[in-house]
Amino acid sequence: MYRSIIRTSRYLVRRQINNSLKHTPYSIALRHKGVLACNNTIIQLCIRASHNTISSDGIEPAVFEKICSETLESLFEYFEVLIDQSPQLRGADITFSDGVLTVALGSNYGTYVINRQTPNKQIWLSSPVSGPKRYDLELKNGGYWVYKHDGVSLHNLLQNEISKIVDNVDFKDCAHSVV
Repeated sequence: MYRSIIRTSRYLVRRQINNSLKHTPYSIALRHKGVLACNNTIIQLCIRASHNTISSDGIEPAVFEKICSETLESLFEYFEVLIDQSPQLRGADITFSDGVLTVALGSNYGTYVINRQTPNKQIWLSSPVSGPKRYDLELKNGGYWVYKHDGVSLHNLLQNEISKIVDNVDFKDCAHSVV
């Protein structure tokens, strides 16, 4: 419905501007280049969507993608080190592909899935301990991920849950963490 309203609005704006133009050779030549002239003033239409426009939540898509990628990559690297250094996690497996981080800690501990949700600008976590959670990007302090229902950060939750499995867990050095 909104798409129809926007399309209709764009159509009416274009039609009104085109009708108000004098049909001079100068305005016709400019119209072919995507620029309209009205009373010797050049008006450039900016009715096209841009990839870097700021969304309703105030976060530019490029900023979201950068912070999200840095977060997931640093978690992947930290979990790799953690699995290599922990004897109780010898059978554990970790994969990171297409924005989905899967940490299978074995049958005793379960599997964590952390993935990017670009349309919602969130990171989703599926935990064998606390269940599913959706983390929103908070831009304060360099950007970190927080669960709006309880105010706990993604890294803080992982710190609490993984520390029950492995000693000396410290997620504070991961990118965009607040522990």
